[in-house]
Amino acid sequence: MEELPTDDAADLVAELPAGDREAVLEEITDRADVERLLKYPEDSAGGLMTANVVSVREDATVAEAMEAIRRQSEEDESQLYQVYSVDGQGTLHGIVPIARLIVSAPTKLVRDVMEQPIVQVQPQQDQEEVARLMARYNVAAVPVVDEAGKLLGRITFDDVVDVVEAETTEDILKFGGMEALDAPYLKVAFGRMVRKRAGWLAALFLGEMLTATAMAFFQEEIAKAVILALFVPLIISSGGNSGSQASTLVIRAMALGEVNLRDWWRVIRREVATGLVLGMVLGAIGFLRITLWHTITGIYGEHYLLVALTVFGSLIGVVTFGTIAGSLLPFVLRRLSFDPASASAPFVATLVDVTGLVIYFTVASVILRGTLL
Repeated sequence: MEELPTDDAADLVAELPAGDREAVLEEITDRADVERLLKYPEDSAGGLMTANVVSVREDATVAEAMEAIRRQSEEDESQLYQVYSVDGQGTLHGIVPIARLIVSAPTKLVRDVMEQPIVQVQPQQDQEEVARLMARYNVAAVPVVDEAGKLLGRITFDDVVDVVEAETTEDILKFGGMEALDAPYLKVAFGRMVRKRAGWLAALFLGEMLTATAMAFFQEEIAKAVILALFVPLIISSGGNSGSQASTLVIRAMALGEVNLRDWWRVIRREVATGLVLGMVLGAIGFLRITLWHTITGIYGEHYLLVALTVFGSLIGVVTFGTIAGSLLPFVLRRLSFDPASASAPFVATLVDVTGLVIYFTVASVILRGTLL
């Protein structure tokens, strides 16, 4: 524990049984720093940072700063990611490049060679936001300050790599329709694995029951034109696929900070146009397939062109609705303070399945009225 940076030590202490924590803390030299880190949520900047930082006074000379750096980094050279310039109260004023100190005159003041921080974070900020900021500004470390600007610690790129991996894994699992695992796959107990997956599957199963209800509502149309049932899988799967594509694009854009809540209307307009074009493309393929197959086999009857037109129109409506629903759900979830990744592909597909049936049979009742219906 003594050899670990304070952030890693705090993480290890947090994993210990409550009865063992006090005994371990009593043996740690940096107990105060470790206990301070334990007060922050695990997924916050405070929970991610280390209190081991190298700082020098802004009114010190370069010679004094070099001596302070040597003294502070004797035990741990890894602290030299960044050197911070502070005042007498510990308030952060700048970052001091080591190379600039080396080439500067010994009598020059630190405030004359320091740089303004490109980015700094507060301890309550989410760790995923910290990772985005570090990636955006391409920095190896970022200082953590309180509301008054006092330097509390730093977060380094190796900590952020772990965050990105954990957050990405969580998002992928959520998007696949299950809860995030808290251990490697092969180490998760069988019962726990079942519980992690059963909840979402049960919810999606209940949602799919609405599809059966919708089918029952249109049973009269199906009885009159059994041929319509042949294209149900085609119609609803196309809508689900388009919705999953749209939600994937929007969720990823949100994760990268490319879009936020105020961009929802721009995204919807874009997806409406995209959905219409994609629907026409798929509809044209469906129309040609039905026409060609009927020419060869004659399977679709004398009104095959009307059936093909029904599939064409339905695909435009279903695919457009799917893209709108898939792109809008992440915004709704974010507005309600939920993780947008919860707009999983199975959830979007289930939603579009039900509405897709309604759109399909509504279009069929309009086009086929007086012929097959």
